[in-house]
Amino acid sequence: MDYSSYPCNDVLCIDMRSFYASVEAVKLNLDPMKVMLAVVGDPNRSGSIVLAASPELKRRYGISNVSRFFELPDDPEIHIVPAHMADYIHMSLQITDLLQQYAPLEAIHPYSVDEVWITVNGLQHLFGTREEIAKKIKADILDSFGITCSIGIGDNKFLAKVVMDLHAKKQGIAECTYEDVEEKLWPHPIESIWGIGGRMKRNLNRMGIITLGQLANYNLDHLKKRFGVMGEQLYWHAWGIDLSPVFGDFSKQEQKGFGHGISLLRDYTKEDIPYCILDLCEEVCRRARTANKSGRTIHLGISYSKETGGGFSRSQSIDLPTNITLDVYDICMQLFNKFYDGKSMVRHVYVTLTNLRDKQETQLDLFEDRTKKNDIGYVMDAIRDKYGSTSILRASSYTQAGITIERSKKIGGHYA
Repeated sequence: MDYSSYPCNDVLCIDMRSFYASVEAVKLNLDPMKVMLAVVGDPNRSGSIVLAASPELKRRYGISNVSRFFELPDDPEIHIVPAHMADYIHMSLQITDLLQQYAPLEAIHPYSVDEVWITVNGLQHLFGTREEIAKKIKADILDSFGITCSIGIGDNKFLAKVVMDLHAKKQGIAECTYEDVEEKLWPHPIESIWGIGGRMKRNLNRMGIITLGQLANYNLDHLKKRFGVMGEQLYWHAWGIDLSPVFGDFSKQEQKGFGHGISLLRDYTKEDIPYCILDLCEEVCRRARTANKSGRTIHLGISYSKETGGGFSRSQSIDLPTNITLDVYDICMQLFNKFYDGKSMVRHVYVTLTNLRDKQETQLDLFEDRTKKNDIGYVMDAIRDKYGSTSILRASSYTQAGITIERSKKIGGHYA
């Protein structure tokens, strides 16, 4: 492969080691790398998920981020703490601020709350080689926040991330250039890289593709015919090629729709579900109104409890775009009443508004005052913006089946 025509940048991918657990350990004045600590979504529920386990807890007991609270061993040395999402977001923003000492904001691309790319092109005269810059950043994060990170260095964002996942998490800092791909990537199984999940792995394995080297040397036309654009992307990734931008405003993307869902803390009956759907419609429409958008297609997703399994996902389009809560709610209830099996308990609900349009002048209707219905939504939004998300609610939100009040205490589904 001749890499001379492909972009070659100095990109670092920085991953905070067991971030949530590390933040909690620092708050307790404990060493994140030595203490046994588990961050649990809700310690009052035995089935609550372990959101993060410290490296020592992982090493000694094999606890992972998909373990459950009841699976934690009965060891008095284990610290169990509830999640504090606001603290993790605050720490993430502080780390981003620190990175701006090395590069401008447009060269920093947060991937998640605990992972970020930073492009350091042209900074050698200030901070040294890209490996020296990685060492300085790693030391600064540890000195400033007490948190250990792993850093992958690559010629593009993909190489930086994949070498971080495969090598830097063991070595602390690892580098992969185009010329290193055959040695550092190809021997690894295909599922080791970004973008290959269980289903894709099974499909590729059935084609005799087990390692990244086999993927890179497979016939590209056959991959494109079998998997389309995704097959082509995987092929080029196996060669270490990634054309995604390394500079710019990565946060601004065209909004395709507004969705809101919830995994319920208990099984909901047919009588409970309308309250939950109404609260979700309120949030979806609030977000659409804030963006001055309305939509023509309403989607409702329902998953039943584990005992029965299954569910449905259906959508319906309307003639006039809307962001009025009760309009969306009426369509969702039509879908629910049409496709619900009539007996199963519900554990997950999702509402989405898509097929977006810019907000237009309200179309007059002889039989209802749409202008007034539209204005009510914006007035409620203004009150919530000024006085808080729960300052004005529908009466249904105060019932046991309502979800808004409880969700207002959380960030990302976990308590702030």
